[in-house]
Order: sequence, then structure tokens, then C-alpha cells
Amino acid sequence: MDKLEEFILKNKEDLDRYTPSSGVWKKTKKRLAKEKYAFPKWLFIAAMFVVILGTSVVIIRQGYNRSESDNESVAGGGMRPSKSHLKETEIYYNNLVNSLYREATPFLTSNPEIKKELNTDISQLDSICFEIKKDLKDNVANQEVVEALIQNYRIKIRLLEDMLTILKENENHQEKNRSHEL
Repeated sequence: MDKLEEFILKNKEDLDRYTPSSGVWKKTKKRLAKEKYAFPKWLFIAAMFVVILGTSVVIIRQGYNRSESDNESVAGGGMRPSKSHLKETEIYYNNLVNSLYREATPFLTSNPEIKKELNTDISQLDSICFEIKKDLKDNVANQEVVEALIQNYRIKIRLLEDMLTILKENENHQEKNRSHEL
């Protein structure tokens, strides 16, 4: 037994004599409630949107730079993608996107606003992907179209990875707050 426990046990009667008023408990509850929501939800959503938008811009810029260099190598005698190679790539990226979405699902069920925003963003990327695939039917050998399709998948993956990271950090932050509550 440590010294604090011994002291409490020896002086139990003296300590039980004094009881705090109900006003003390009300003030304590109010103070804890304020500390619990110190980080506004709208600020979290805004920060998440900025991260997603910034990441998308960076990825798209890198994609354009890569496409230009790939087009130069194709024009200089590089290899052109085959339909089977393209199909394998598409399956790989779809599996990766599905895996990340499954991993994020438990976090998204507790955050319906974020789930709705994520589904909206993914559906927009899917519609872009559909348009790119139309272009691919017309010209499979065009490296720029293939690179755009791959870039679209990379954006989806980056979006899901960033969302998953933010949701995990938020969950850890909430668990720390719960552990400090009375």
C-alpha cells in the first residue's frame, strides 16, 4: 500500500465529513464538456478538404509532368501498353482502392458526413474514369490516355489513404480524451 492510500484509510472519517456542494459538480461538468469539444468539427472537415484538394493538385501536376516525359519516350521508340497489361493494371488499382475502402469503413460508419463526402469524391473520380475509358476505346495506344487513367486511380488511392490517416488520428485523439474523463 502506498502512502496516499494509508493516509486516506487513517483519515477516512475526517475526509468524509466534508461534501462538496452540487454547484461544484455542475462547474466541473461544464468545464469537462468545454474541453471535450475544443476542436470544432467544421474545422476538422475544412482541414480534411484542404489536404485532399492540395494532394489532388500535387498528384495531377506530377501526372502531367510524367505524361510528358512518357510521351517523349514512346515517341523515341519506347514500348506501348497492350490491352492485357492495361487490364492487369486496372485490376491491381481496383483491388487496392477496394482494400483501402474496406479498411476505412469502420471509421466511416461513425462519421456519416465524412462518408458522404468521400463517396461523392470517389463517384466524381469514377465518372472521370468512365470518360477516360471511352477515350481508351478510341485510341488504346495513346500513352497520354493510359497515364490519365492510372493517374485517376492514384488520386483515388491517395484520397483514401489521406482520409484513413485523418480518421485514425481523430479516433486516437478521441480515445485519449475518453481516457482522461472522470
